[in-house]
Amino acid sequence: MIPFNKPYLTGQEIPTIHSACLLGHLSGDGRFTKACSSLLEKRFDINKVLLTHSCTAALEMVALLLRLKEGDEIILPSYTFVSTANAFVLRGATPVFVDIRKDTLNINECLVERAINSKTKAIVVVHYAGISCEMDKLRSIAKEHGLALIEDAAQALGSLYKEKPLGSIGDLATFSFHETKNIISGEGGALAINNLSYYHRSEILREKGTNRSRFLRGEVDKYTWTDIGSSFLPSELNAAFLYPQILSIDEILKKRKAIWECYHSCFEGLELDGRIKRPFIPENCTQNYHMYYLRLRDLDDRCRFIQHMKSAGVQCVFHYIPLHSSPMGRAISKVVGDMTVTDNISDCLVRLPFWIGINPHLEYICKTALAYFNN
Repeated sequence: MIPFNKPYLTGQEIPTIHSACLLGHLSGDGRFTKACSSLLEKRFDINKVLLTHSCTAALEMVALLLRLKEGDEIILPSYTFVSTANAFVLRGATPVFVDIRKDTLNINECLVERAINSKTKAIVVVHYAGISCEMDKLRSIAKEHGLALIEDAAQALGSLYKEKPLGSIGDLATFSFHETKNIISGEGGALAINNLSYYHRSEILREKGTNRSRFLRGEVDKYTWTDIGSSFLPSELNAAFLYPQILSIDEILKKRKAIWECYHSCFEGLELDGRIKRPFIPENCTQNYHMYYLRLRDLDDRCRFIQHMKSAGVQCVFHYIPLHSSPMGRAISKVVGDMTVTDNISDCLVRLPFWIGINPHLEYICKTALAYFNN
């Protein structure tokens, strides 16, 4: 079976982990954790970056930083991973879902404003497949209504909107380094802080509600419990694994681009014939080649395609079940407007295998997929 994903190693992860072991600091915020944060800040024009043990943890920090309480509302797309909503639900907030766009599959910026009311505290956007949301419009809406703008950039490290890195535009942003992402540490994430009014408290929340970070910098002579918080730090071993991955980002994106373009060329004719839809990239966006997907006619078509590929030894997968239609979503969320596009995309979208090193298999995957449509 050709798998859907294989983690990519630069070859320097084990030596760097060994170096971390020799340094004798394996818990959070050691030399490699700080080095990763610095690299991400400089490369992606972010004021401050704090590594976390997952993107979910970073999102939970966002919810804490917003000081959410029971009855508050957060606007977001339903076509996303559960953590995007769960982080805010844990603080008592209600997720308010609006539909997505037909082209980019991102939150429809034209539908956001009608979901805003006196209870709304933030707009959370998800850059699906590493393609940017329409950030100028969303930033304008957030500013006009006094709302925080949050980027769930789990899939978008290395992507740009009008030449500006994703994750550097909202007040706060989150990244994922899960093994299915472009840059990985197995499990891992980061909180990007662009609005520095959140920075001091973010350090406290991340260190179990203490001012330990200030103590380690010599700014106070002892540290103590000053706020709520939790242990959001990653192990130094995770950061040591991540460090060479960040250093290799240009090489990684170049290799992923070649795979993406091979798929895109293969399926051009099918799109012209109206059989499928390929990913759409707006002119003002530069993507990071995170994934490749096809949009088929309907649920039955997709199921048959996945089974066809599986029978030929190729693992293809669908993506999200919309959160608004999940048991938890139906119980606690609100929906503003209809969710026609979200529901349709959930039924029709299929993701193709995508990992560095897949190149010898690409011709077979493409021929197998084309055979389904030709038959």
